Amino acid sequence: MPEALQILCTVFFGSDESYMILFSALYIAGVWRLLQKSGLRGWLALIPCVREYELSRCAGREPEGRVYSVLTGLDVIFTLLLRHTTAPLLDIEDGSVETMAVRLIILLLLSVSLEFARCVYAYRVWSGMVDVYGRRKRWLWLCVLPFTQFIPALVWGFNKSYQPAWKVEDLRAEMARLATSGSAAVMDEGLTVNLKERTATEFFQKKVLLRDIHMAIPQGHMVLLLGGSGAGKTTYLNAINGYEKADAEVMLNGSNLYTQYKKMQYEVGFVPQSEMMRGKDTVLNTLLDAAKLRLPKDVSAKQRRARVDEVMDIFGLQPVRNNLVEKLSGGQKKRLSISMEFISNPSLFILDEPDSGLDGVMARELFVQLRKIADTGKIIIVITHTPDRVIDLFDDVIVLAKDSARTGRLAFYGSIEEARAFFQRDTMEQIVKSVNRKEEGGDGLADDFVMKYAEVQHG
Repeated sequence: MPEALQILCTVFFGSDESYMILFSALYIAGVWRLLQKSGLRGWLALIPCVREYELSRCAGREPEGRVYSVLTGLDVIFTLLLRHTTAPLLDIEDGSVETMAVRLIILLLLSVSLEFARCVYAYRVWSGMVDVYGRRKRWLWLCVLPFTQFIPALVWGFNKSYQPAWKVEDLRAEMARLATSGSAAVMDEGLTVNLKERTATEFFQKKVLLRDIHMAIPQGHMVLLLGGSGAGKTTYLNAINGYEKADAEVMLNGSNLYTQYKKMQYEVGFVPQSEMMRGKDTVLNTLLDAAKLRLPKDVSAKQRRARVDEVMDIFGLQPVRNNLVEKLSGGQKKRLSISMEFISNPSLFILDEPDSGLDGVMARELFVQLRKIADTGKIIIVITHTPDRVIDLFDDVIVLAKDSARTGRLAFYGSIEEARAFFQRDTMEQIVKSVNRKEEGGDGLADDFVMKYAEVQHG
């Protein structure tokens, strides 16, 4: 076979061996039909790497599909490199054979590693196809290996009795149809969020990270933000505080956070997971520096010092005011990190896992303090992975969930008791489990609850 044709076969079919070309051709034919059954363009199965990604869309495994397609492309590249490294090696008789042999060994190791990783992601994508077609898990043994993948592809693709549980475009159309129309009424006092969508470009296409999130949070409310991994909790918080702007209107006490950001920047406090403090500074100097950054320029040094003293009193830091940050306990560091953002006396206070690394008693004390702050008329929004130990301190809960298109959607917003009734679950952890995907250890009911809440909103 001419070399050019060998390369073409390797790129298109993954090999230039006649039996592998046959298996690949059958696999492509099966994938063509699978794509058509899921409402996608079947001819995309002809394009190497693209077919793996499109198949992942059918399976509801887009993130895994991106990696799968890239690994498939890299596997082909290394196969070609191995061929061009092995051929010269056979003709070498001098000392350079050792160098070529080392290169060959390295390429072989990389190729084996890539093939293993490709099989792992093939398993993840095809496990989604097993769920979509309602088949037994034993099919996965045939789905992973390159020389047997054509069997499930052909059987599921050409057998009319095998039909997917949903079509990609139909499901997205259904989710879009149930998108909350209208918006939350803007309150003069409180936080109003009307987010149409937050997008990003991933894998050369527009990816919708969040969509259709509308709510109004009154002053004095402490709100729990729940959602599984990848549901968009941090993205949502960044959209609220203006760090990553979305197609949205965010109103705080009647002022637009996006269009009046300079005026409103001191009204929002955001405490991230990571603590950004210099270990060699004292607690007092750390807060004085924070005051210089977060208080308006017209605030005098005397006023800044008074505010620092006030915040240290609130968070119990007066006894360690002259201690170095690196000498503080975990709980003291958390309180200091929160104090730095609270210096500006924000109307909206957002905290991303403030209890991370704290034991139950210390975490409880921290949330009791946040509850006291909310009772002064502030809005507190908190992410925590251990919500049930402090749930009695919260007024409301926001639940975000990934729909089948992997878009963060609003599955619920309301009081704690309303959330228990809506999800028919007793604990917040059970609620999160209910909207998590099955492969993440959840119940896989995200679409059901997103649709249910949308229908409730529609009335």
